[in-house]
Amino acid sequence: MVDDYSVLGFETRAIHAGQKPDPRTGAVIVPIYQTSTYAQDGVGGTREGDYEYSRTANPTRSALEEALASLEGGRHALAYASGMAASDVVLRSTLRPGDHLVLGNDAYGGTFRLIDKVLSLWGVEHTVADLANLDEVRAAIRPETKLIWCESPTNPMLGIADIAALAGVAHDAGARLVVDNTFATPYLQNPLSLGADIVLHSTTKYLGGHSDVVGGAVITNEDELREQLFYLRNAAGAVPGPFDAWLTLRGIKTLALRMERHSDNAELIVQALVKHPKVAKVYYPGLPEHPGHETAAKQMRRFGGMVSFSHADGEQAALEVASRTKLFILAESLGGIESLIEHPGKMTHASTAGSTLQVPADLLRLSVGIEDGRDLVADLLAALG
Repeated sequence: MVDDYSVLGFETRAIHAGQKPDPRTGAVIVPIYQTSTYAQDGVGGTREGDYEYSRTANPTRSALEEALASLEGGRHALAYASGMAASDVVLRSTLRPGDHLVLGNDAYGGTFRLIDKVLSLWGVEHTVADLANLDEVRAAIRPETKLIWCESPTNPMLGIADIAALAGVAHDAGARLVVDNTFATPYLQNPLSLGADIVLHSTTKYLGGHSDVVGGAVITNEDELREQLFYLRNAAGAVPGPFDAWLTLRGIKTLALRMERHSDNAELIVQALVKHPKVAKVYYPGLPEHPGHETAAKQMRRFGGMVSFSHADGEQAALEVASRTKLFILAESLGGIESLIEHPGKMTHASTAGSTLQVPADLLRLSVGIEDGRDLVADLLAALG
């Protein structure tokens, strides 16, 4: 077997990293170690030094973590029960009462809720800034700033931040840069190679890819930070079960193939939407007129499967479109093989209402699946009327 997976291509690593055949049976798929505890060889004699209790470590989860670290080009990966659990552990491991972070002005509603409604009770403050505007980011930084929290592309407006430049701003201020890479996935973008300190994923989305598992992950190159993240995860218990880890491992094997199809279909849909008289604006970083297009082209391999657009006739018309699609399922979440449509203002981003992160009422967000792209275009055009 190969010892150094870093020299191999992405598709090969997605199938093999952390996933050697089982040494006892030869099974080519990592087993589901459905166990809560492990026999010890004498008091304190744990197998491989890790396996004493499955909240602390589980072999199926370990295989997933090795694979995720390889795909993101990091030394360490830790898997969590959800993307929000991963976010929570990152925030509580790196911040203390009195600390401050800078949050993007187009952050995911759940992230905003966690920071604005939960972390604020712990004495942590935040400032919202347009992360595409480096001067605005610098102005938002305080002496007590410890983190800049970035999404690129953002949810749901598909904004783009220059990750390498943002990492420079963060490091100049003595802060860390966290990049939520859920929309792009490790196949399209690798923030650690661009200078980020922490990469975060909701593995529920594209990494799992089949709308059948909830999970999260954090990847970093920092040894000490890994220990802090591991300690808090073990202490608080936000771990995925072995079957969840196995489902995510299964999903990432086809990530490269799926992301190519997601991107192909998204481009077809964008071409149709930009020509439609009832579409006021299309948000997609692959469009040359997108303000972050050049940056996205520099740091991403392709532009992904997420598309948002504003209806020219306002909120009610947008809601009617969401109710009329047949193939696009009206549902929250994203990144699965099936196409989804949602109204962020009333669904995923309802918690941002009345804040500086409030999304436009006429906005619809599409998670473009891997169906026949022509069928998806026809479905949207029929719903638009």
